[in-house]
Amino acid sequence: MFKAAVLTVSDRSFRGERPDAGGPLVAELLKSAGYEVAQTMIVPDEQGRIEAALRQWCDREPVDLIVTTGGTGFAPRDVTPEATIAVCDRLTPGIPEAMRYASMQVTSRAMLSRAAAGIRRGTLIVNLPGSPKAAKENLEAVLPTLAHGLEMLSGRPADCASLTD
Repeated sequence: MFKAAVLTVSDRSFRGERPDAGGPLVAELLKSAGYEVAQTMIVPDEQGRIEAALRQWCDREPVDLIVTTGGTGFAPRDVTPEATIAVCDRLTPGIPEAMRYASMQVTSRAMLSRAAAGIRRGTLIVNLPGSPKAAKENLEAVLPTLAHGLEMLSGRPADCASLTD
């Protein structure tokens, strides 16, 4: 079982002005897929705060997977991708590409997502949109493949040549 953490990035949810709908939904989807959700947190749309939370979960309280929700759009305070890229050792562009492709089947606005994904040490970080509907669509697009990537990242044996792929 892989250990995951969910980071909600939202000024209004952080201030208590709006309930966090995306983070709990993402946590439930991960639990349903067999992940242990060890940590959840809400931070404001501030790059330093986002980076600090990501570093904490990668370096001091290691988890296998961090999923963020929020801060991936065009608004001036949407800086989650920048924070993710700043803390990652390696980027994994195929993950956000797959999410955008899946969302493009639903809405052309998906092309406006700036979501990023990458690896810091032994942790995979994936950005999702802030909208609960879009977060669900994006996570469901990549969730079946994430376990395989996490197995490879952890050094566990992972069969790269599958008869079903």
